[in-house]
Amino acid sequence: MSTKISQPRPQQTLDQGRIRQKLRTRRQILAAASTLVAAGKTPTVEEAADAAGVSRRTAYRYFPAQGKLLTEAALEGLRGPMEAMLAAAPAGPDVQDIEYRVAALIDRMQSMAIRHERLLRTMIHQTVLERGSSGQPRRGIRRIDWIEAALKPLRARVPAKAYERLVSALALCGGIEALLVLRDIRGLPESDAIAVSGWAAQALLKQTLQEAETRRRSPRKGRPRVRLPGSQRL
Repeated sequence: MSTKISQPRPQQTLDQGRIRQKLRTRRQILAAASTLVAAGKTPTVEEAADAAGVSRRTAYRYFPAQGKLLTEAALEGLRGPMEAMLAAAPAGPDVQDIEYRVAALIDRMQSMAIRHERLLRTMIHQTVLERGSSGQPRRGIRRIDWIEAALKPLRARVPAKAYERLVSALALCGGIEALLVLRDIRGLPESDAIAVSGWAAQALLKQTLQEAETRRRSPRKGRPRVRLPGSQRL
């Protein structure tokens, strides 16, 4: 029995396109600022905008202060090593390959977060009270790019909503925010914090794969639908 896959509504597609365009613009400004920093300069928001070919008004919407721009530009330098690691990881569709990619991602992400903890805490301080706008992140989206790169072999194997949910859930397992909970609240040493982050990521991945396999084997029609608290928003 075939399962009907709902198509995205036109407005939803339009909104997603706008969000992606905003993310591309943000990356463009950061890339220009990172290049200037690498050249030994301390760019202002205006200088980064000019180098990126973006209006200064637009740049200030993403980076209202030079301090935020410079912090993000410094962290943008982490992209190269992470992307190189993911490019060298097994890229097959086998479960073992995907599990390896996710494990390597979280381990490297948390190790880098610990090495750059002071800078990342500065970024949190700069943005935690900042008022954001719809579809415009207040902080960098490097981890989302890395998570999607790690999950690339999985994308065709699970439903779109399950994939997006997994990306969002894995974003909770990596980065400075996870470390704030594990170290500041739980009081874990660095090695345990990294291990817990990796364990949580693998649990989320396995749950997603299990749900996809159950969905594949069992026809949706005729099965009782159980809705958990909050599931209508997922």
